Amino acid sequence: EVSEIDALKKQLLDSFYGTNRGLSASSETRAEIVELISQIEAKNPTPAPTDALPLLNGKWILAYTTFSGLFPLLSRAASLPLAKLEEISQTVDSEKFTVQNSFLFSGPLATTSISTNSTFEIRSPKRVQIKFVGGVIGTPQVSDSIEIPESVDILGQKIDLTPFKGLLSSVQDTASTVAKTISSQPPLEFSVPDNSYTESWILTTYLDNDLRISRGDGGSIFVLIKEG
Repeated sequence: EVSEIDALKKQLLDSFYGTNRGLSASSETRAEIVELISQIEAKNPTPAPTDALPLLNGKWILAYTTFSGLFPLLSRAASLPLAKLEEISQTVDSEKFTVQNSFLFSGPLATTSISTNSTFEIRSPKRVQIKFVGGVIGTPQVSDSIEIPESVDILGQKIDLTPFKGLLSSVQDTASTVAKTISSQPPLEFSVPDNSYTESWILTTYLDNDLRISRGDGGSIFVLIKEG
């Protein structure tokens, strides 16, 4: 028998379909999601998440957010014809008190990631203070086999890419050489200036083995699914 909380969680995840992590959600869908989130938060099995750090530990995949700061990135990624934002994730290390937010991008030639690193301090049973300290631009992992789709949509027009497939045989060897050269380079690390904009807080309002709901200091909601 499916428990009430499991049924609500399934209904919540189903409501994310087609929303592009919240960017494309209609006002009606957003209202439905907020209502489901409120119902799930009321049944939180972990009332003091910061006292259950092992549950917070690990990699979490962002499924939905109302954080407008991410919308420009989601919008730009959706508009690029040959690039795709594969994944937004957050990895929590409760022993080192660190958090890493990662954005994984892919294209026909390569995949790469951009990550921000933070530390956190426990401020209450539900709240942690986060401070951004730097980031990493990952080394592009270039494929030695170029994959070009049959077509792409650009400004509403479908462009046939079939003629370009004939070029693959002439550039395949070059791509293989470039892949080995670029992939051997170390990632690029950068630091973040110490100011008030590098700090924020997060309130965890629901936590179990596979679902986490958090609210940010600007009223934003984040719904994350445990990897696996």
